[in-house]
Amino acid sequence: MKENPGEVRGPGGGFDAGAEFDRQVEGLVELGYPAAAGLGVQEFRSLVDPLRAVAEDRGAGECFPEAGRVPFLLVVTRQMVPIERTMELTAVHGKKKPGFVDRSFEPGSLERFVPVKEAVLPHQDAYLLLDVERGEEFCGVVPGDAMAVIAERGRTPLTVEEGVALLTHFPQTLVKNKCFSLGGSRCGDRRVPALWISAGAPKLGWCWEGNPHTWLGMASAGGRGAR
Repeated sequence: MKENPGEVRGPGGGFDAGAEFDRQVEGLVELGYPAAAGLGVQEFRSLVDPLRAVAEDRGAGECFPEAGRVPFLLVVTRQMVPIERTMELTAVHGKKKPGFVDRSFEPGSLERFVPVKEAVLPHQDAYLLLDVERGEEFCGVVPGDAMAVIAERGRTPLTVEEGVALLTHFPQTLVKNKCFSLGGSRCGDRRVPALWISAGAPKLGWCWEGNPHTWLGMASAGGRGAR
């Protein structure tokens, strides 16, 4: 996978959304997403390739992963590849130790964390998440309050799969003291999923919606798109 995705540029020097989309597709292919989804490589490409036009049409913007801002993400849902598997394919930037789902998710509980009404998915298999921020401005803010501000801004909190996609395509976004909650997936109780670093690897865990953490913000996006 390209080491400096923020440097994907077009002939005029500006951000090249088509080239960035291609980079993300190739990265998923290299990680083994097609096989994990039970598809051949060409089948996988055929599934996601229509989204390239969406990226070119709606994916322009700033791409500064180190600052936690990217114009779009190619998201593959748990209907295609289980979250437990996609987490294993992540790593902290510059390291190889695979990510994991924390054991605080009791058996079967992760499946109950589904998109909230503010995070309706445009497609059940794959789609684009647009105008993404990891949300470190919300570090130290109660998650429930952070989600209220995000809603007031007309933005949407990220689901678990979308958080995994951000980490997968842009591992530079997950760093010490700038980790992020994923308020777009809930299960009806006070738990809010989150991604942070544990023992040198990405961990998918959860925190209480009423408890602030100085090292944990709230990721959000401007919208979603599919064809």
